[in-house]
Amino acid sequence: MMNHTLHFEKSVNHTDTICAAATPPGGAIGVVRLSGPDTFLIADDIFQSAKVCRKALAAQDGYTLTLGKALRKDGSCLDEVVAAVYRAPHSYTGEDAVEFFCHGSAYIMRELTARLIEAGARMAHPGEFTQRAFLNGKMDLSQAEAVADLIAADSRAAHRVAIQQLRGGFSRELAGLREKLLHFVSLMELELDFSDHEDLVFADRSELLTLAQGIDRKLGELAATFRTGNAIKNGIPVAIVGETNAGKSTLLNVLLGEEKAIVSDIHGTTRDVIEDTVVIDGLTFRFIDTAGLRKTADQIESIGISRAYAKMDQADMVLWMIDSMDISKADTLKTEIRRRTADKELILLFNKSESLTGPQRKAVTAAFSDFACPQLFISARSGQGLDALRALLVRESRIPDATANPVIITNVRHYDCLLRAREAIQRVVPALQSGVSGDLVSQDIRECLYHLSDIAGEVTTDDVLSTIFRNFCIGK
Repeated sequence: MMNHTLHFEKSVNHTDTICAAATPPGGAIGVVRLSGPDTFLIADDIFQSAKVCRKALAAQDGYTLTLGKALRKDGSCLDEVVAAVYRAPHSYTGEDAVEFFCHGSAYIMRELTARLIEAGARMAHPGEFTQRAFLNGKMDLSQAEAVADLIAADSRAAHRVAIQQLRGGFSRELAGLREKLLHFVSLMELELDFSDHEDLVFADRSELLTLAQGIDRKLGELAATFRTGNAIKNGIPVAIVGETNAGKSTLLNVLLGEEKAIVSDIHGTTRDVIEDTVVIDGLTFRFIDTAGLRKTADQIESIGISRAYAKMDQADMVLWMIDSMDISKADTLKTEIRRRTADKELILLFNKSESLTGPQRKAVTAAFSDFACPQLFISARSGQGLDALRALLVRESRIPDATANPVIITNVRHYDCLLRAREAIQRVVPALQSGVSGDLVSQDIRECLYHLSDIAGEVTTDDVLSTIFRNFCIGK
């Protein structure tokens, strides 16, 4: 009888012992990490416990701390340290491991790492500790990638999403889908073993059709979260556009809290794209200052204007800066702005409004009454209305609370795998409805399983692993 169990090979585990600084130098305390089969042999070669406890680290229980000295090869003291002992498989990597807590001097951490290498360890590659955790079954690949996202998180929302993925929320969603598909593909392939009994059916086709349709919907829902996840992870792109001297660069500088862009009364000062990020209420916004939009014979300025339109097309949100003291300049941009922002969140900002009277404000809003989008009077120079703008940006970003969504996709690799898995399962539905043979249906189910398993790292090649982990920091 055929073997119906899906089997995916992982990379061969490493057998050497690695070390690296796990914290940057310069702090009060530094951590140097050691992991691998010769951990205790190497650790005891460079460590001498305090007089109150001469017990070697190799004889210590897991999860214990020992005060002692890190010794140079000649026996002199390099530093007083605390050694934390972890025994396989109950460690971050799943291997025997020791972490040395030393003073955070760059010299001490560098010398301690060199001493471990001298004693038989080798320098860890970027992400190698986490890679070993993955290879030893301590986490799947999506959780391992969440470690890098957690380290890189620079906003509350990005942190929450990374924590949820690290805790296995995404993995559990995928495991449930895979388990159901594995059950059916096994039954369908069992039917093939008894193909001489044509009336023998193990897999209920109507039940499988309902399952395939449900999985199609679920994969669609997960893939649809990628836009939100990508914005949370990389920042929501916000293009600041408008005519020359409308105050775009002044607004950018105020939002960033620094003089990032040159501000001048001379028209066409900004000729290239200027970008930077700022966190507002836990969300990262990537503001893009662009060249003033106008007709010009200046070749360099024309290139900047073309780039401004390109950035407007790429942005999720657009802030249209309008000089409220001379709204006639903006009239020529109405058609183009409307066309390019039809599928975006557009906010009209009437700048230089601090001296406008009530009737003047009514005239300004009346001139743009055909724009059904948020409109706000501000003064980028004085700061008037900027708190309201920040609140409006958060509201119009339409980013849901990460705690309210159990799974949000932030990784483009995961997104691609979900799309490929969905393409496969979408072939299953019409095949079942039209009575296609079980071996062909089984092939599409297996392809769906393959792409779902690729997310968790169960079919991932060494090349893919190298690409993923080389982007990690050394020591993690």
